[in-house]
Amino acid sequence: MVDAQQVRTIVGVIGNVISFGLFLSPVPMFWRIIKKESVEEFQPYPYVFTVMNCMLWIFYGLPIVHKDSLLVTTINGVGLGIEAIYIGIFLYYCGDKKNFRRNIGLYLVAEIIGVVAVVLITLYAFKNYKTDFAKQTFVGVICDVFNIAMYASPCLVIKKVWTTKSVEYMPFWLSLISFLNAICWTAYSLLYKIDLYVLISNGLGTFLCAIQLAVYAKFYKSTPKGGSGKPSEIEISGTEKV
Repeated sequence: MVDAQQVRTIVGVIGNVISFGLFLSPVPMFWRIIKKESVEEFQPYPYVFTVMNCMLWIFYGLPIVHKDSLLVTTINGVGLGIEAIYIGIFLYYCGDKKNFRRNIGLYLVAEIIGVVAVVLITLYAFKNYKTDFAKQTFVGVICDVFNIAMYASPCLVIKKVWTTKSVEYMPFWLSLISFLNAICWTAYSLLYKIDLYVLISNGLGTFLCAIQLAVYAKFYKSTPKGGSGKPSEIEISGTEKV
């Protein structure tokens, strides 16, 4: 008989597969950059931001912070490697864009310092606590802030959609996959042992993605056909959420 822990593992594996799809969603954009040998007007910052998110969730899923969350660590470890490749492509094809490489480098250094600080505070400031609750709270709240921000990022285009009555720049597939991803990880957080911090960010993420899909459904028919065909910056910045 399948118990709750086994069901949780199965749901977590499904969540890993969906999250992996989210990580790969920007591949067409990067293939375009490689073919044209130019980053054009695309921006690297969503991917730089995702590096921070992945590093934090990798740490959160380790047994020293949260037991029974190895699947959170594994998918974000894979995601970190994929994001590193994306950033490498940006750095290689950015040409002579002023301060481009320097800014990316500074952001990455700042993120590494930030994550190291979180790790050190977690390991040393909370080492005398008898339970892992304090560690989970400290790291989990920080992870949730970044995760919620990433779920909310496609909502930035809603005002434009509402004004123009057009979903030309609405990231439908990103919103749909994010919605499925959020539902899956919400279910994962509720099974066997409730993981409050995975639940908070993904529960709210489910709501935010549902809003995005509702707006898309409302204005899909009023969208002029034959748009420019150029993906919006928001649409091609789909990144992983856990």
